[in-house]
Amino acid sequence: MLPFRIVDRVKFIVERQLVKGAGFQLLVVGLFIGLISLVGGLLVVPQGGDFDDPAAAIWWAFLRLTDPGYLGDDVGTWQRIVSTLLTILGYVVFMGTLVAILTRWLIAKMSDLERGLTPVTLKNHMVVLGWTAQTPPLVAELFGSSGRMRRFLEKHDTQRLRLVLLAEEAGAEQLYELRSEPGVGRRAREVILRSGSAIQPDALHRVACLDAAAVIVPSQGHNADSLVTSDVETVKALLSIAAQARHFNAPLPFVVAEIQDMRKLPVIERAYPGAVEVVAGDATISRLMVQNVLHPNLSEVYNELLTAAAEGNEIFVRGGETAEGLTVRELATQRPHAIVLGLLHPVEAGGWRVNLLAPSDTVIQRDDRVVLLARDYEHTGVDPKTVPLAPINRMAMPAAHHVTSGKHRVLVLGWNRRVPSLASEFGSYPGRQFELDIASATPLDECHREMSRYGVDLEKINGRLLEADYMDEEELRKLNPSSYQTVMLLSSDRIGSDEEADARAMVGYLQLEDILAEASVRPQVTLELSDPDNRHLMYGHQSEILISPMILSHVLAQVALRRELRVVLDELFTAGGAEIQFRDPQDYPLPASADFQLLEKIVAANGEIALGVRRKVANERGRHLEMNPPRKQYLDLQEGDQLLVMCQS
Repeated sequence: MLPFRIVDRVKFIVERQLVKGAGFQLLVVGLFIGLISLVGGLLVVPQGGDFDDPAAAIWWAFLRLTDPGYLGDDVGTWQRIVSTLLTILGYVVFMGTLVAILTRWLIAKMSDLERGLTPVTLKNHMVVLGWTAQTPPLVAELFGSSGRMRRFLEKHDTQRLRLVLLAEEAGAEQLYELRSEPGVGRRAREVILRSGSAIQPDALHRVACLDAAAVIVPSQGHNADSLVTSDVETVKALLSIAAQARHFNAPLPFVVAEIQDMRKLPVIERAYPGAVEVVAGDATISRLMVQNVLHPNLSEVYNELLTAAAEGNEIFVRGGETAEGLTVRELATQRPHAIVLGLLHPVEAGGWRVNLLAPSDTVIQRDDRVVLLARDYEHTGVDPKTVPLAPINRMAMPAAHHVTSGKHRVLVLGWNRRVPSLASEFGSYPGRQFELDIASATPLDECHREMSRYGVDLEKINGRLLEADYMDEEELRKLNPSSYQTVMLLSSDRIGSDEEADARAMVGYLQLEDILAEASVRPQVTLELSDPDNRHLMYGHQSEILISPMILSHVLAQVALRRELRVVLDELFTAGGAEIQFRDPQDYPLPASADFQLLEKIVAANGEIALGVRRKVANERGRHLEMNPPRKQYLDLQEGDQLLVMCQS
């Protein structure tokens, strides 16, 4: 063993003190200042002069070390030399080192504060666990939900929304994204950012989950080959919240959790014994895409209902106490700016029985919930200044049975984690016959393995997996996309970022358009995008665009504010029950000139609800859909226009 040198030993001891923080660093510097003062004082003691004893000489040296103003008072060559050396050392050790230590300490403290490591001391706030592409539109949705948010705040006895976001590394980048998001802007300063992961108990304590009015857990993105999926992180976060509640003997907060695999729902319910609403992200998007295949152009409807639109309509759920004792018919006459869609009835086991298209003579009970379509929350309440509408009778009608002729051929281009869920959703419509071809650059063995893991039997749904890259024009032509009724382009989750995945999908779409331009028959084309910032890039094209993060953000935000909304959306966008459909005006005995109120009456005779009109020709803003128009507005239907109705199927 080599012997240690004395210098190395001293360096090591000093280093171990310096790394302990600013306090120990100041202590070390103080020792050096004392040592220099001692040596300087002892150097001038033999000269005599004004120094009565060594203590006075050491004090003289300390003053020269800390204050250079004394330099001109010294007498004698040796005393001046020592004084000059002490003054120079004072600049280096006393001023320079102390300022450096304090500056570094202050910068470190400011950095820690900016990182958001300080626990918040709030109550009845709202927490979002995780930063994803959905987070900025989710924040915009919460800020934009004025009426619904006001009711939420009143319920929790608080004055304003206080929103806390947990991100892996909170900083200026997230703040800039929030400021750039339409609907947030300057209000980004109202958002409190905290650093940490949802699977870390310390991070959950940092955002005060147990004191929150609602906790939103969006699904995190992971690589396709990762063993730790977003559902695993969601379950771990819920377990941590439940464990903290047991430890502090505190009530569990209301949680809205997004999961990718709906089969994990029993696991979620076991992990979290408190109030929880689960939004199946992949299943929700898959349902909407299949609904769009069944009813072309329906994407315009749920893009209005499920995204933040300043002039669009939303689905609202109001308490039964606002209309207790009234029939559905009487309530509809008192809501001239809203459309009454139906009721939710409580069940003994918990939850709700959805009764959309409830007969007009149904009496509303106090424990019921009323489902309405309106542009603003204020329109769902009573306005004494408005003139009541004429009553409309709607009787319960048997479910319609679809009669299909032949198979509906669907071509899916691309692969992401939602494809197995999408295939499963196609198989949930027994009255329909599909022929599903899925073409992607992903190896077939991997595709078959994911389908099998999800429990999808391709033979039962007439499905095929094809290995082809739609970015290769020759391979895309071989697929003959014009021979299908529907073509779907999916944004991949196997590429580095959402921006890159969308860039690939959009280039593939433009290439597909070139091929379809040569065909005599054009199929329905649906394009899925992953980055909300790309929402305006495809404006004016003929495809139907579905931006998954924006839709899921709306669902998560609105379910957090009104949890009953989830069962309403499940009813509307799954097989069976109430559906939103487009109908030919010729199917109804409409006169040549009819307003929307007359349309409601005629449609109600079939047990259906009129929701609006889809114009064949877009208006000056590029919109085809007119939902919930004014009752007295004449429809002026033209050839190719369609009626939008809600009916049983």
